[in-house]
Amino acid sequence: MATKFSKETYLYWYELMQLIRQFELMAEEKYKMEGKIRGFFHAYIGQEAIAAGCMTGTRHEDLFITAYRDHGLAIAKGVSVNSCMAELYGKATGCAKGKGGSMHFFGKEVNFFGGHGIVGAQIGTGAGLAFAEQYRGTDNVVLCYFGDGAARQGMLHEVFNLAMLWKLPVIFICENNNYAMGTSVERSSNVIDIYKLADGYEMPADTIDGMSPEAVHEGIGRAVKRAREKGGPTLLEIKTYRYKGHSISDPQKYRSKEEVDEYKGKDPIQLILKTILANNYATPEEIGLIDKRVEGIVAASVKFAEESPWPDDSEVLKDVYMDKHYPFIID
Repeated sequence: MATKFSKETYLYWYELMQLIRQFELMAEEKYKMEGKIRGFFHAYIGQEAIAAGCMTGTRHEDLFITAYRDHGLAIAKGVSVNSCMAELYGKATGCAKGKGGSMHFFGKEVNFFGGHGIVGAQIGTGAGLAFAEQYRGTDNVVLCYFGDGAARQGMLHEVFNLAMLWKLPVIFICENNNYAMGTSVERSSNVIDIYKLADGYEMPADTIDGMSPEAVHEGIGRAVKRAREKGGPTLLEIKTYRYKGHSISDPQKYRSKEEVDEYKGKDPIQLILKTILANNYATPEEIGLIDKRVEGIVAASVKFAEESPWPDDSEVLKDVYMDKHYPFIID
């Protein structure tokens, strides 16, 4: 079986996707079975190929910003797995000091800018990050993720207009997993091909198979190249599927078991594993070692979270308001 990518790339994709999935499966267990994680919890399970393909299609300096289904992208971008689990536990060592929880992961040091709970709000913030990079004269690109439900927000259209007018270096990525909470795309809009929303702004757009890291990598690569060369934004509709409910409490009565099973037959982790084994990129024993390493990382993150301290009461109002007034200065 011939491949377009190297052995190292396939092994990287496999390990990263496994890490994201096993992290979330463990977190789900700690939530449902042990009650150690509370609040909202939106799993990325099934969508891991997007995170994997985007990582190999970008560089460290590029910025990611997303909605509340943020665990997978945060881990992919390099936010510490320990700090991610601690954040779910609400501990002081969490990536948002235990104050953000599941929906508000953050990692400035790795250029991961959230984790945003207000539907569609990150689309405007993502364009703002791109404007800042353009203003500073860098060739960094912003990847701004949102779901198919957020594509119905007015914010999107205002931002698309300005992004094209100013040729901002931003890639708008709609992770279309078919459902906005429990409402299908077909029931929420006459335009079911979300990438066509770009036509009204003469913005380049494409639709991509989100169950394939290869397809995601290639689509992201084209859009990143355009943005770095000052060609402006791109809208990518990446078609994917979440195996779990909208959130951990979702009974999923709006879709059939047969539909879920059909998509599980396209599971990106299993497809990449099949490619690895077919090309002798790794033996089953070597895959077992990768799985064991992932298991160890996830187990260590649980231990770290459970042994970490709770935030001190004095922290409750910190990071809410700035302590000093800094006047806005235009050069």
